[in-house]
Amino acid sequence: MAVAQRGGPQKIPRPELTRVGEPPSWLDYSGPKSIDEIRSTLGSYTPSEVVRGPAVSKPAELGRKSAVLVAMFDGADGPATILTRRPLHMRKHAGEVAFPGGSHDDEDATLWDTALREAHEEVGLDPSLPVRAGDLDSFVTGASYSLVQPIVATLKDIPRLVASPDEVDVILTVPIRELVSAGVYRCEDWFWEGTWVPMHFFELVGDTVWGATALMLHNLLETLASAQQR
Repeated sequence: MAVAQRGGPQKIPRPELTRVGEPPSWLDYSGPKSIDEIRSTLGSYTPSEVVRGPAVSKPAELGRKSAVLVAMFDGADGPATILTRRPLHMRKHAGEVAFPGGSHDDEDATLWDTALREAHEEVGLDPSLPVRAGDLDSFVTGASYSLVQPIVATLKDIPRLVASPDEVDVILTVPIRELVSAGVYRCEDWFWEGTWVPMHFFELVGDTVWGATALMLHNLLETLASAQQR
C-alpha cells in the first residue's frame, strides 16, 4: 500500500538566500479539545498588526482592506478548519491553499461582512451559521500592501459546503491535530531588503500551505498553544 506523501505542487518563489528557521513553539501541543476552548481563547486574545515579507515595513499608504474567514468546527478528529485550493486557471495565486476571503467591497458594512460574503461565494457557507469568536493578527501583504484581517468563527455542526468552480478547485477540511503533528510545520528564513524574514510552511497530504495562509495558521496555533500552557 502506497504511503501518502506530504507536500504539494505549489510553486515557492524562494529568494537566493534562505536558511532553516526556528522550530514551532507548540512542540508539546496536541491541539484544542473543543470548539468551546477555541472560543474562550480567541475571545480573550488581543490581536496586533504585523508586516509580512516581502514587505519589511508598513507603507505610508495601504492598498485595499481584505478579510478572511477562519471557520472552525468539531470534526471526527477534533476541531478542524476550512481551507480551499485555488484553481490553476486563476490569474493570481493559482493553485495556492487559502482561507475563504477577499477584498472589502463598498456594500460590506464591516470586514466581518466581507469574510462572510466571501465564504458564501467561494464555498457556499451559509452566512447565518458562523459565530464570531475573535480576530487574529492583521497584517500588510508584501505584494499589494493590502491590510488583511483574519477573523475566527465557529460553527455548531460540520457545514454543507459547495465549491465555486471559478474560485475553488478543492475544499479542504483540516484538523488542528494534523497541523500540530510532527513533521507538518517548518520555518525558513528568507533574506529580503537587508533583513531575514521568517516564512512558514505546512506540509499537508498533497498540498503545501505557505505565505499569508501559513502565517495565519502559525498565529492561530501559537495563540491556542500558549493559552493551554498558562
